[in-house]
Amino acid sequence: MESIPQGKQWINGEWLPGNGQDWSRRNPFCNSIVWQGNWGSLSQADDAMGAASDAFESWSHNSLSDRTGIVKQFATLLGTKRSELNRLIVSETGKPSWEADTETSAAIGKVQNSIEALHQRRSMICDNTGDPASIIRYRPLGAMVVLGPFNLPAHLPGAHMVPALLAGNTIVFKPSEQTPGVGEFLARTWKEAGVPQGVVNLVHGTGEVAQRLINNPACSGVLFTGSYRVGKLLHQALAGRPEVMLALELGGNNPLIVDRTESIDAAVYQIILSAYITSGQRCTCARRLILTRDGSGERVLERLAEVLPLIDAGDPDRDPPPFLGTLISEEASRKMLDLQSKWIEEGGREIRRMEPLADHLAALSPGLIEYDDPSIYDEEWFGPLLAVQRANDLDDAIGLANRTKFGLSAGLISDDVEAFHHVVNRIRAGIVNWNRQTTGASGKLPFGGVGTSGNFRPSGSFAADYCSYPIASLESPSVPFPAQGNPGLEKVLEYLKR
Repeated sequence: MESIPQGKQWINGEWLPGNGQDWSRRNPFCNSIVWQGNWGSLSQADDAMGAASDAFESWSHNSLSDRTGIVKQFATLLGTKRSELNRLIVSETGKPSWEADTETSAAIGKVQNSIEALHQRRSMICDNTGDPASIIRYRPLGAMVVLGPFNLPAHLPGAHMVPALLAGNTIVFKPSEQTPGVGEFLARTWKEAGVPQGVVNLVHGTGEVAQRLINNPACSGVLFTGSYRVGKLLHQALAGRPEVMLALELGGNNPLIVDRTESIDAAVYQIILSAYITSGQRCTCARRLILTRDGSGERVLERLAEVLPLIDAGDPDRDPPPFLGTLISEEASRKMLDLQSKWIEEGGREIRRMEPLADHLAALSPGLIEYDDPSIYDEEWFGPLLAVQRANDLDDAIGLANRTKFGLSAGLISDDVEAFHHVVNRIRAGIVNWNRQTTGASGKLPFGGVGTSGNFRPSGSFAADYCSYPIASLESPSVPFPAQGNPGLEKVLEYLKR
């Protein structure tokens, strides 16, 4: 029988047992224990911040090439240990093995993308030929807190950590309580990559530990991916501390519009990838399918309803793997089933009901519900449930799409490029895709949203912007003495010329 990992904190280069509450993480499909240990204590959180603060001076003055070499070694090790990381992701998140592997690929690819983005974002032209020369330099912020999510527990923390480390910052990482094993794997891999003592630290825990970390005077930045509810709490906790940089990558109530298209089957496939991948647990998942009455919506909806029961779901670890594994927990599954019941009670028309699979409550079949009332429940839900709305025409569809406080991702399925240009210039979202899934994003592009989907600190290729600050300098090789003084300084200039 495989031994259960005994979870520990990594603080100042040492692996330490936690002094806080004991915790066990169970596989959401089979309920076996996959990680057990103790949360870090508040004093250990303080120790981790102290270690990161102490390590900052030397790490930030390392050459960029030295930091780049360590980050590249981290990517190499992820590739070498790909199968181990994949197994951890499957066992803790319940996502199928093929999807765990795509996440590992994204985590590896993030390194080269971040290196290129750093150079690209810093490539602003300076005039060093004149006198004075105009020069821009960049400095890291200091010790940063990275709070990781459970849905992409390797890739999304890395999307913050890699650019932060490249820029010269140090880190205290608190992974999600649901994926502590993946968090520890990342810390072990950074250690093997040769990151110096104290540069990366790991502390397990709940919101109490996170609060302790960000309240520490040594905290120079907080990088968070997760829900709007928690993002708002972080924003409130940092009120009155403008010196602490806060980058929030939050969720969305994302619309996918279907207008005129002859590619009905292809449209259905893209809708499935948009709404149901990761069992609907991505911040970019389509929550609302908006169909124009004068378009191809009816045919698309009929076809979608036909194929939903054919989606393979179940044991995420089986071979061949299913498309859908589980939600993160049985509690999350119950919340989704309660939400579905609420919608039906309020008049929603059940097209395909979301249901538990056999005896595994955490695994749900994909659901589809149509609403007559366009004022749909405007919250982010994390599960395989898609709401259908009707629009009279494309402008009406844009109005419905924008009827949300969020603004992360959106999409249009249409054969008409002019229709896309009309949409992309009117819709409120940070990611707007055409004839592609809403969950598709390039690591070479920015990633973030408007409204309650973030605070205008996009990640992706723009993460380099929030990991450092620019220093603007006017530089001369000698102190100039003016031939003509400023008004009111004539006598001063005359005196100095004596």
